[in-house]
Amino acid sequence: MLTTDEKLALATAFHTGLVTADWELIRSLLTDDASWTLPGDNRISGRVVGADAVVERARLIAGYGVNFDFQRVLVSRDNLALSLHNTAERNGVRLDEYLATVCFLRDGKIAAIETYLSDVDGMNAFFC
Repeated sequence: MLTTDEKLALATAFHTGLVTADWELIRSLLTDDASWTLPGDNRISGRVVGADAVVERARLIAGYGVNFDFQRVLVSRDNLALSLHNTAERNGVRLDEYLATVCFLRDGKIAAIETYLSDVDGMNAFFC
C-alpha cells in the first residue's frame, strides 16, 4: 500500500504528464492492463483498456486544447482522486466542467481510472 505522500506524488505526476504532454511519463504510471472509463456519448466516452489505450485517450483529450486546472488530490486508504476544473473553447463551443478523476491503484501504479463529471451534456457537445 502506498503512503499518502506516494499517492500525492503519483497524482501530481499524472497531472504533470497531462499538462506537459509527457506521454511516456503517463505510461510509466500505469499498469499494462490499465483502463479508463468516461461518461457521455462522444469521441472520448466509454472504456478503454490497456496502458497504450489510456495514453492515447489522454493525448486525444489534450489535443482538444483542454486546460487541466488542478484543484486538489483526494486520497482514500488504497486509492486517489484528482479534482480538476477543465476548460477549453473550440469552434464556438465552450467546455467548463469540474471533475474527479478517480485512480484505482495496484502495485504502486494506476490500474484503473474512472472520471466523474459535473456537465456530461457540455462534454458531449465539446467532444462531438
